[in-house]
Amino acid sequence: MKKSNILMIIGSLLLLSLFIFPLWNITLEAPQYPTPIGMDIWITKIADHNPNDVKNINLMNHYVGMKKIPEHMKEFDIFPWVIGAMGLLGIIFGFMGKPKLFLFWFILMAILGIAGMYDFYLWEYDYGHSLSPKAAIKFLNPDGTPMAYQPPLLGSKKILNFKATSLPMTGAYLMFLGMFASLIAYFVGKKENA
Repeated sequence: MKKSNILMIIGSLLLLSLFIFPLWNITLEAPQYPTPIGMDIWITKIADHNPNDVKNINLMNHYVGMKKIPEHMKEFDIFPWVIGAMGLLGIIFGFMGKPKLFLFWFILMAILGIAGMYDFYLWEYDYGHSLSPKAAIKFLNPDGTPMAYQPPLLGSKKILNFKATSLPMTGAYLMFLGMFASLIAYFVGKKENA
């Protein structure tokens, strides 16, 4: 088997690590929490980073009128199928050994990744802006408009006395590594076939 085929198969298998490791994490740091609280986002669920973190985030958010962090989202039904199908497709392409298919897989994964990040942004936007008018505490911007509590898509952001940080986790890094392997497989395969 050619080196490019092996790289493509390994890259596709790395994508399947999303069934084992979390994809993303959002952490909140504040003086009143000596240990930051956070939530890990998997392709099938949102889970505590430390015990009771999601419960504590929901309690805090309730006072400013934010929705509860959902236990289930439609994406949790879709993502496992997409990841499974893309992993299987990549493995099939790896055995077929055609570099153009490796590149096609990489581009398709990039498009799906961008769509997933956009969907995540829309969820964060709704979560941080759709506030209950019956909130116990209401903070206003200097212009008098209600303050939004949208966490950052990537990186850190100050929200009141909290530092909200949103970063990829192990599953995302392994997925990126798998995508990179498929791109390398394309170039190696082109050389092998020259």
